Amino acid sequence: MPDEPRSDEPADEPDLDAFADRIALPSQKATEQARVRQSRLIKPPGSLGRLEDLSVWLAGVQDSCPPRPLERVRVVVFAADHGVARTARTSAYPPEVTAQMVAALLAGTAAVNVLARQHGAGVRVVDMAVDVDHPPGTVPELVVRDKVRRGSGSIDHEDALTRQQAAAALAAGIRIADEEIDAGADLLIPGDLGIGNTTTAAVLAGLLAKLEPALAVGRGTGIDDLTWMRKTAAIRDAMRRGRPLVADPIGLLAAVGGADLAALTGFLLAAAARRTPVILDGVVSCAAALLVHRIAFRARHWWLAGHRSTEPAQHAALDRLGLEPVVDLGMRLGEGTGALVALPTVAAAGALLRDMATFEQAGVSDPHDA
Repeated sequence: MPDEPRSDEPADEPDLDAFADRIALPSQKATEQARVRQSRLIKPPGSLGRLEDLSVWLAGVQDSCPPRPLERVRVVVFAADHGVARTARTSAYPPEVTAQMVAALLAGTAAVNVLARQHGAGVRVVDMAVDVDHPPGTVPELVVRDKVRRGSGSIDHEDALTRQQAAAALAAGIRIADEEIDAGADLLIPGDLGIGNTTTAAVLAGLLAKLEPALAVGRGTGIDDLTWMRKTAAIRDAMRRGRPLVADPIGLLAAVGGADLAALTGFLLAAAARRTPVILDGVVSCAAALLVHRIAFRARHWWLAGHRSTEPAQHAALDRLGLEPVVDLGMRLGEGTGALVALPTVAAAGALLRDMATFEQAGVSDPHDA
């Protein structure tokens, strides 16, 4: 079993209704200006396909036409262990891998680090509930500052967190988004890391997208058929426990979520409230996005779906959110890697709208004027 929390002092719950009221739609003026500019660029209308839509979205969320270059993209990886992986054996890997991967991220050797360097993004890792006490001096204080406990309860038969812990993790995600935006982030990518997190994400997505358990479960870390059956049973039991709490976001996160999912929920909520665009990653960030969508329906306009993962719960979440993935490469790693692969496409879309000449500038005959 995970260690008991170090402290369970009552935490003030974020006012979710107030956050919802703060979230506006992206700039309609910049969006319309971008559409008009797209129609005047030296190309046949629609010839750049989805890149045209991406450029219009970027202009709207930046309130700028043409859109500005993306200069400070930040990936924040929320790490946590999930008790269901240990007790129900729903993963192909032991829980110890989470702490080992945190060390790899801090050393700059994980996949997310490689892709972030390739595309000029920064990476921050946050230990929300990894089932380990890091030896003193082995990780920066900023990594563990918001840790609410070691691991979580096994959601198939017990709560993941107390309500106070869920509220504290939600508030931490809000604060971390604010910190990154205040430091100049112009686009955020939510990453995830933790053995068992696709199980908890499938539970949340299944409940919010109204999926049957067997339709929500995926192969996660590459599980075999027997592990898939155990995972399906655990998701079924957790969904049964969580169903009465669907209208209570914090209660739902406490019962069948986890500290990482609570923090991701706060992170996405705050980003939308701060008018900062986000590229979503795989099933874990999309499950959190579904919960934010229930809290504040306008938030989804600030998000892009970076990629289509192999997890069926992510497909259902994207359908419910009305988001079309930028890329589909059969990825299922997490960490923010799928969103990072989409990033250069988004940046290219903005560059085309910004730097391509119009018919008037290039002295090219406009077929509209013929």
